[in-house]
This record gives sequence, structure tokens and C-alpha cells, in this order.
Amino acid sequence: MQRRSLLLAASGGLLATAGGLLPRPLHAQAAAIGTAARPLRVGVTSGVHAQVLERVRDVLAKDGVTLHITEFGDFIQPNAALAAGDLDANVYQHQPFLDAQKAQRGYDFVAVGKTVLTVMAVFSRKHKTLAELPQGARVAIPNDPTNGGRALLLLAQGGAFTLRPGVDFRATVADIAENPKRLRIVELEAAQIARSLDDVDAAAITGNYAVPAGLNPLKDGLAVEGADSVYTCLVVVQRRDAETPWAKRLAAGYADPTVKEFVAREFGGAVISGA
Repeated sequence: MQRRSLLLAASGGLLATAGGLLPRPLHAQAAAIGTAARPLRVGVTSGVHAQVLERVRDVLAKDGVTLHITEFGDFIQPNAALAAGDLDANVYQHQPFLDAQKAQRGYDFVAVGKTVLTVMAVFSRKHKTLAELPQGARVAIPNDPTNGGRALLLLAQGGAFTLRPGVDFRATVADIAENPKRLRIVELEAAQIARSLDDVDAAAITGNYAVPAGLNPLKDGLAVEGADSVYTCLVVVQRRDAETPWAKRLAAGYADPTVKEFVAREFGGAVISGA
């Protein structure tokens, strides 16, 4: 029996033992990434980024590249999955967020291309301008450091309050210098803000969550980011994979004319192609 087990293990026939999983069959181990035997595993947040990635998948399929897409409901798990080796790439985060994650969690990730900019805007179901916000109004912003700072900068640019000179996307509520209306900043998980819009006076929401909620930054926003935003999202991989053919091909997929045309048609300027 022992000899038979060893033979099966050597041939790749055993899938598991009491000690844990054995390596995958040899043909699966040797399969090139992006094939039917070993699809390119890409993580993405649900909504806009997933819709665009599906178009990229269709483009790559014409060249024989196979993608397996995994959708996530938050900003933290796609990076954790990439670090754990459960993904080959993810396509949802911008450079400031990536930099913050690398500093906080020690990830050895790099960007190999750009995807889209999901425009951030401030929305309200109760007021038509930021100037109409009453004393003590509650304003929701994302609770992750980079998008929270991004929202504070946008609100300051719209005249809601002023920030201390020289602050950037790392701004926090403590950086509010003058707040004449005593606006109360409510920090929520980014994915929850659109659903909480009725409970606050205004909220800063990125396009990937605004669009599925029926909100158009260009039509409905009280304050809207410009196209020169530094928050264009990225194709991110482990550093060791930065020069691989599959990483370059995935990044190139976002520059395909059919993908760009889809973004322009589907989102009406609320999402902008960055590739």
C-alpha cells in the first residue's frame, strides 16, 4: 500500500493526504497562465470595474487568452488574495491606495498598466448645491485613508470647508482648518455609502459605486473630479510577474478600441478610460 501511494504521488495522481494537498497534476502545473488548463485569475470589485473587465476578457478570448474573474465587495480582500497567490492580478485600485496598502501591509506589488478612472463626486438627495448644506449637516466619505483624503480634497475644492495648506490625498478630518458650517464628517465603508445616501445630507461616492446606484457624477454631482485626477485605476501584479507576457497582455486589453468605446458608451463620461 505504501509503494502504491508513492507511485500515485509521483505520477500526480493523488490530490490530498492527511498531511494536506499534494501538488496539482503535472499537466496543470506546466500549463501556461491564460490557457483553459490554467486561466489567468483576476480579482476586481463588483460593479463598473467588473463590467469593464468582462469586456477585456472578451477581447483577450479572441487571442486565445482565458480569464477567470473573481468579484469582491470591498477594497481590502483583492490585495490579500493577490498576496496569498489566489489571484494573478487585480484591477480595481489607484496608485495612492496601492502605495498606502504597500506601506501598511508590506505587499511587493507593482502596476503594469492603467484601467479606468471612476470619477468621484459629491451627491445629495436633499440639497442641490454644497452651499445649501445646513449647519451641522452630515457628510459621508469613504473610510479608507486614500479615498477618504480624496473626498476631503473634493469637498474643500467645492467650498464646503478649508484644509490646512499643503495636504494631499492623505488628508484626514484632523486636517480641516476652517469649517464654518460645522459639517459632521461620517466615515463609512466605500461600498456602503451609496446605500446610505438617504441617511446623510451629502456623500462622496466613486463612480464604480455611484453608477450601479443610478447616480451619474456628471449630471447629479454637487462637486465632481476633473479628468486630470491622479486616481486612475491600475492593473496590479506581484513584482516577480511584472515582465510576464500574460501581465503585459492583460494591461494591453484595456487599451483595445472596443473596450474604450464600451466605457464611453456605457457610462457617459462618469467613467473614463485611462489606458
